[in-house]
Amino acid sequence: MSVTDTDALPARPSSDNRPLIPAPRRPGPGEQDPGEALLRQLKALDEDDPRACALRERVVSHYAPAMKRIAHRYGGRGEPVEDLYQTAMVGLCKAIRGFDPDRGVPFLGYLMPTASGEVKRHFRDHTWAMRVPRSAQENRIRLHQARQEMTQALGRTPTGDELASRLGMTREQLDEVRQVSDLYRALSLDAPDGSESDGEVTPSLEEHLGCEDHLLDLVVDREALKPALARLPERERHILMLRYFQDHTQTEIAERLGYSQMHISRLLRATLDQLRKDLGMDTAA
Repeated sequence: MSVTDTDALPARPSSDNRPLIPAPRRPGPGEQDPGEALLRQLKALDEDDPRACALRERVVSHYAPAMKRIAHRYGGRGEPVEDLYQTAMVGLCKAIRGFDPDRGVPFLGYLMPTASGEVKRHFRDHTWAMRVPRSAQENRIRLHQARQEMTQALGRTPTGDELASRLGMTREQLDEVRQVSDLYRALSLDAPDGSESDGEVTPSLEEHLGCEDHLLDLVVDREALKPALARLPERERHILMLRYFQDHTQTEIAERLGYSQMHISRLLRATLDQLRKDLGMDTAA
């Protein structure tokens, strides 16, 4: 069974005021588990026997408290307890289907690892925001444990070098594990960006996302245009600057340079035609 975030974490203590769900009582010597007796009757029936459905429901009801106990054991780790309970119930159904009473193994000894494993697989496969290698998941657990133990022993938060030494890693490997840990839960783009606002709505992270820059399509044309502009006379370059970069009208340019508006228009048309020719474009465009 694979290692997940929950493998090395202890069961939640009873001091958290959660309702305690009694564990199924293991039968004593010579005493038969009532649920196992039902299972033996179930296995003796055909799958399509009408009595099998009723027996299966009785077995599920009998062991449901054990599944609730497993769910509460792994609760408080980012997943709703009800979801964990439903996952454990899936494990119960698998255990009922796969149990062979003739092997001589008590059903509880087969059920608990099966249901717990189902919950652990749920954490492994459905709680990570991104799929990461299993080794990275295991190292995240080791990091979490080491940080807790060292914080308790040292009375302070351990440094990165101390954690790396404890885990037998280099500092670069430790930093990689920390980055992977950030992938366990994705941050919503609707979350505030952390900036302070004076009574206004705090900006969200989405507002800081980049967008497609359509000017990137013009980079090649701009670079090709530079040598063509450099070959123009200074007067024509100055007119282009005033018209297309400083947004002056032809009349304003004419007044500024002491020409007529018609002369400026002819100069602009001739200059643009020359640039199109230098760029290999159709001058009639």
